[in-house]
Amino acid sequence: MKLTRKLVLAKAKASDLESVKKLNCWGCNLTDISIFSQMPNIEVLTLSVNNISSLSPLASCLSLSELYLRRNTVPTLSELCHLRPLTRLRVLWLAENPCCGADPSRYRLTVLRCLPRLQKLDNQVVTEDEVALALVEGDEVSTPTSSIQNQLPNNGLPDAEMENDPLNYNMEETNKIREELGMKPLSRDKFSSLSSPSTMEKPTMKKTHVLDAVLLLLRDLDEEELQVVHTATQNRLQTYTLDSGDGQRTSAEKAADIQH
Repeated sequence: MKLTRKLVLAKAKASDLESVKKLNCWGCNLTDISIFSQMPNIEVLTLSVNNISSLSPLASCLSLSELYLRRNTVPTLSELCHLRPLTRLRVLWLAENPCCGADPSRYRLTVLRCLPRLQKLDNQVVTEDEVALALVEGDEVSTPTSSIQNQLPNNGLPDAEMENDPLNYNMEETNKIREELGMKPLSRDKFSSLSSPSTMEKPTMKKTHVLDAVLLLLRDLDEEELQVVHTATQNRLQTYTLDSGDGQRTSAEKAADIQH
Protein backbone atom coordinates (compact mmCIF):
# COMPACT_ATOMS: atom_id res chain seq x y z
CA MET A 1 0.00 0.00 0.00
CA LYS A 2 1.24 3.48 -0.87
CA LEU A 3 1.10 6.23 1.71
CA THR A 4 -0.62 9.12 -0.06
CA ARG A 5 -0.82 12.83 0.61
CA LYS A 6 -4.51 12.50 1.36
CA LEU A 7 -3.93 9.80 3.97
CA VAL A 8 -1.11 11.75 5.63
CA LEU A 9 -3.19 14.91 5.93
CA ALA A 10 -6.15 12.94 7.28
CA LYS A 11 -4.09 11.18 9.95
CA ALA A 12 -2.21 14.31 10.96
CA LYS A 13 -5.29 16.54 10.72
CA ALA A 14 -3.23 19.05 8.76
CA SER A 15 -3.82 21.19 5.67
CA ASP A 16 -0.39 20.74 4.05
CA LEU A 17 2.56 18.34 4.25
CA GLU A 18 5.06 20.98 5.40
CA SER A 19 3.12 21.57 8.63
CA VAL A 20 3.10 17.90 9.69
CA LYS A 21 5.44 17.41 12.68
CA LYS A 22 4.16 14.07 14.04
CA LEU A 23 2.62 11.12 12.22
CA ASN A 24 1.50 7.67 13.37
CA CYS A 25 1.08 5.04 10.62
CA TRP A 26 1.34 1.95 12.82
CA GLY A 27 -0.01 -1.22 11.18
CA CYS A 28 -1.17 0.33 7.89
CA ASN A 29 0.33 -2.35 5.61
CA LEU A 30 2.52 0.29 3.96
CA THR A 31 5.07 -0.62 1.30
CA ASP A 32 5.62 2.76 -0.41
CA ILE A 33 6.59 5.76 1.73
CA SER A 34 7.93 7.99 -1.05
CA ILE A 35 5.65 10.78 0.21
CA PHE A 36 8.22 11.55 2.95
CA SER A 37 10.55 13.07 0.36
CA GLN A 38 8.09 15.98 0.49
CA MET A 39 7.98 16.24 4.30
CA PRO A 40 11.20 17.89 5.56
CA ASN A 41 9.61 19.13 8.80
CA ILE A 42 8.42 15.80 10.22
CA GLU A 43 9.93 15.28 13.70
CA VAL A 44 8.35 12.12 15.13
CA LEU A 45 7.40 9.26 12.82
CA THR A 46 5.84 5.91 13.70
CA LEU A 47 5.94 3.31 10.91
CA SER A 48 6.03 0.11 12.96
CA VAL A 49 4.25 -3.06 11.82
CA ASN A 50 4.23 -2.42 8.07
CA ASN A 51 5.99 -3.87 5.01
CA ILE A 52 8.55 -1.13 4.40
CA SER A 53 11.83 -2.27 2.86
CA SER A 54 13.44 0.95 1.57
CA LEU A 55 14.34 3.90 3.78
CA SER A 56 15.55 6.17 0.97
CA PRO A 57 12.55 8.58 1.13
CA LEU A 58 13.45 9.37 4.74
CA ALA A 59 16.74 11.00 3.72
CA SER A 60 14.82 14.24 3.12
CA CYS A 61 13.31 14.34 6.63
CA LEU A 62 16.08 16.49 8.09
CA SER A 63 14.06 17.47 11.18
CA LEU A 64 13.36 13.89 12.20
CA SER A 65 14.32 13.15 15.81
CA GLU A 66 12.36 9.94 16.52
CA LEU A 67 11.78 7.07 14.08
CA TYR A 68 9.92 3.86 14.88
CA LEU A 69 10.34 1.05 12.32
CA ARG A 70 9.81 -2.10 14.38
CA ARG A 71 8.48 -5.13 12.51
CA ASN A 72 8.97 -4.12 8.89
CA THR A 73 10.88 -5.77 6.05
CA VAL A 74 14.10 -3.74 5.95
CA PRO A 75 16.46 -6.29 4.32
CA THR A 76 19.96 -5.06 5.21
CA LEU A 77 21.65 -2.49 7.41
CA SER A 78 22.90 -0.74 4.27
CA GLU A 79 19.52 0.99 4.29
CA LEU A 80 20.77 2.98 7.27
CA CYS A 81 22.95 5.03 4.92
CA HIS A 82 19.77 6.92 4.06
CA LEU A 83 19.47 8.02 7.70
CA ARG A 84 23.00 9.45 7.95
CA PRO A 85 21.96 12.96 6.82
CA LEU A 86 19.43 13.12 9.67
CA THR A 87 21.64 14.88 12.21
CA ARG A 88 18.76 15.41 14.67
CA LEU A 89 17.80 11.74 14.86
CA ARG A 90 18.14 10.59 18.47
CA VAL A 91 15.66 7.69 18.80
CA LEU A 92 15.47 4.70 16.47
CA TRP A 93 13.50 1.48 16.89
CA LEU A 94 14.51 -1.02 14.22
CA ALA A 95 14.09 -4.36 16.01
CA GLU A 96 12.28 -7.30 14.39
CA ASN A 97 13.45 -6.50 10.88
CA PRO A 98 15.40 -8.96 8.66
CA CYS A 99 18.40 -6.61 8.80
CA CYS A 100 18.86 -7.24 12.53
CA GLY A 101 20.36 -10.68 11.92
CA ALA A 102 21.10 -13.36 14.47
CA ASP A 103 23.76 -11.52 16.49
CA PRO A 104 22.14 -8.77 18.60
CA SER A 105 25.48 -7.40 19.81
CA ARG A 106 26.99 -7.13 16.33
CA TYR A 107 23.78 -5.57 15.02
CA ARG A 108 23.73 -2.92 17.74
CA LEU A 109 27.41 -2.01 17.31
CA THR A 110 26.95 -1.70 13.55
CA VAL A 111 23.90 0.56 13.85
CA LEU A 112 25.70 2.81 16.35
CA ARG A 113 28.78 3.03 14.17
CA CYS A 114 26.59 4.22 11.31
CA LEU A 115 24.46 6.52 13.50
CA PRO A 116 26.64 7.56 16.48
CA ARG A 117 24.32 10.41 17.49
CA LEU A 118 21.56 8.04 18.63
CA GLN A 119 20.60 8.30 22.29
CA LYS A 120 18.19 5.36 22.30
CA LEU A 121 18.15 2.28 20.06
CA ASP A 122 15.37 -0.31 20.21
CA ASN A 123 14.08 1.21 23.44
CA GLN A 124 17.49 0.88 25.15
CA VAL A 125 19.56 3.90 26.18
CA VAL A 126 22.83 4.30 24.28
CA THR A 127 25.91 5.01 26.44
CA GLU A 128 29.05 6.94 25.47
CA ASP A 129 31.19 3.84 26.03
CA GLU A 130 28.91 1.86 23.74
CA VAL A 131 29.28 4.42 20.94
CA ALA A 132 33.05 4.50 21.40
CA LEU A 133 33.18 0.71 21.14
CA ALA A 134 30.92 0.77 18.09
CA LEU A 135 33.22 3.20 16.27
CA VAL A 136 36.05 0.70 16.71
CA GLU A 137 34.36 -2.71 16.47
CA GLY A 138 31.10 -2.11 14.61
CA ASP A 139 30.85 -3.22 10.99
CA GLU A 140 30.99 -0.53 8.35
CA VAL A 141 27.69 -0.02 6.55
CA SER A 142 28.27 0.11 2.82
CA THR A 143 26.87 2.97 0.77
CA PRO A 144 25.31 2.18 -2.61
CA THR A 145 27.81 2.68 -5.42
CA SER A 146 25.57 5.18 -7.17
CA SER A 147 25.48 7.37 -4.05
CA ILE A 148 29.27 7.39 -3.75
CA GLN A 149 29.68 8.36 -7.39
CA ASN A 150 27.24 11.22 -6.99
CA GLN A 151 29.01 12.57 -3.91
CA LEU A 152 32.56 12.17 -5.22
CA PRO A 153 32.69 13.17 -8.89
CA ASN A 154 35.91 12.76 -10.85
CA ASN A 155 36.30 16.50 -11.41
CA GLY A 156 37.19 15.85 -15.01
CA LEU A 157 40.14 13.54 -14.26
CA PRO A 158 40.46 10.12 -15.92
CA ASP A 159 39.53 7.14 -13.72
CA ALA A 160 43.10 5.82 -13.61
CA GLU A 161 44.46 9.22 -12.61
CA MET A 162 41.83 9.63 -9.91
CA GLU A 163 42.60 6.19 -8.51
CA ASN A 164 46.27 7.06 -8.05
CA ASP A 165 45.73 10.66 -7.00
CA PRO A 166 46.71 11.04 -3.28
CA LEU A 167 44.56 14.17 -2.97
CA ASN A 168 41.53 12.24 -4.15
CA TYR A 169 42.33 9.45 -1.69
CA ASN A 170 42.46 11.97 1.13
CA MET A 171 39.13 13.45 0.04
CA GLU A 172 37.53 10.01 0.01
CA GLU A 173 38.84 9.24 3.50
CA THR A 174 37.48 12.51 4.89
CA ASN A 175 34.10 12.25 3.20
CA LYS A 176 33.77 8.63 4.27
CA ILE A 177 34.12 9.65 7.92
CA ARG A 178 31.88 12.68 7.48
CA GLU A 179 29.21 10.50 5.89
CA GLU A 180 29.23 8.11 8.86
CA LEU A 181 28.48 11.08 11.10
CA GLY A 182 25.71 12.36 8.83
CA MET A 183 27.75 15.34 7.62
CA LYS A 184 27.86 16.75 4.10
CA PRO A 185 30.86 15.77 1.93
CA LEU A 186 33.54 18.36 1.29
CA SER A 187 34.51 19.48 -2.20
CA ARG A 188 37.95 18.94 -3.69
CA ASP A 189 39.04 22.56 -3.24
CA LYS A 190 38.86 22.14 0.55
CA PHE A 191 42.00 20.02 0.40
CA SER A 192 44.31 22.54 -1.28
CA SER A 193 46.17 23.18 1.98
CA LEU A 194 47.24 19.58 2.42
CA SER A 195 50.85 18.49 1.97
CA SER A 196 52.10 17.92 -1.57
CA PRO A 197 52.02 14.22 -2.54
CA SER A 198 55.64 14.46 -3.72
CA THR A 199 56.81 15.17 -0.17
CA MET A 200 55.20 12.03 1.26
CA GLU A 201 56.75 8.61 1.35
CA LYS A 202 54.51 5.93 -0.12
CA PRO A 203 54.62 3.53 2.88
CA THR A 204 53.26 6.24 5.20
CA MET A 205 50.93 7.93 2.71
CA LYS A 206 47.77 6.13 3.85
CA LYS A 207 48.27 6.94 7.54
CA THR A 208 49.09 10.56 6.68
CA HIS A 209 45.89 10.93 4.71
CA VAL A 210 43.78 9.33 7.43
CA LEU A 211 45.24 11.75 10.00
CA ASP A 212 44.56 14.71 7.70
CA ALA A 213 41.01 13.48 7.23
CA VAL A 214 40.43 13.23 10.99
CA LEU A 215 41.89 16.68 11.67
CA LEU A 216 39.73 18.26 8.98
CA LEU A 217 36.69 16.51 10.41
CA LEU A 218 37.29 17.85 13.94
CA ARG A 219 36.75 21.44 12.79
CA ASP A 220 33.07 20.77 12.08
CA LEU A 221 32.14 18.71 15.15
CA ASP A 222 30.06 20.15 17.97
CA GLU A 223 30.69 19.57 21.69
CA GLU A 224 28.63 16.37 21.85
CA GLU A 225 30.40 14.86 18.84
CA LEU A 226 33.84 15.86 20.13
CA GLN A 227 33.06 14.08 23.40
CA VAL A 228 32.36 10.88 21.45
CA VAL A 229 35.71 11.23 19.66
CA HIS A 230 37.45 11.92 22.98
CA THR A 231 36.00 8.79 24.59
CA ALA A 232 36.91 6.65 21.57
CA THR A 233 40.47 8.05 21.59
CA GLN A 234 40.91 7.31 25.29
CA ASN A 235 39.76 3.72 24.78
CA ARG A 236 42.19 3.26 21.90
CA LEU A 237 45.08 4.69 23.93
CA GLN A 238 44.27 2.36 26.81
CA THR A 239 44.41 -0.58 24.40
CA TYR A 240 47.88 0.45 23.19
CA THR A 241 49.02 0.94 26.79
CA LEU A 242 47.82 -2.53 27.77
CA ASP A 243 49.48 -4.11 24.72
CA SER A 244 52.73 -2.33 25.53
CA GLY A 245 52.56 -3.41 29.15
CA ASP A 246 51.95 -7.03 28.18
CA GLY A 247 54.90 -6.90 25.83
CA GLN A 248 57.20 -5.59 28.58
CA ARG A 249 56.10 -8.26 31.01
CA THR A 250 56.68 -10.94 28.44
CA SER A 251 60.21 -9.65 27.78
CA ALA A 252 60.97 -9.56 31.49
CA GLU A 253 59.71 -13.08 31.94
CA LYS A 254 61.85 -14.30 29.09
CA ALA A 255 64.90 -12.57 30.58
CA ALA A 256 64.22 -14.21 33.96
CA ASP A 257 63.95 -17.62 32.30
CA ILE A 258 67.30 -17.13 30.61
CA GLN A 259 68.98 -16.12 33.88
CA HIS A 260 67.66 -19.20 35.62
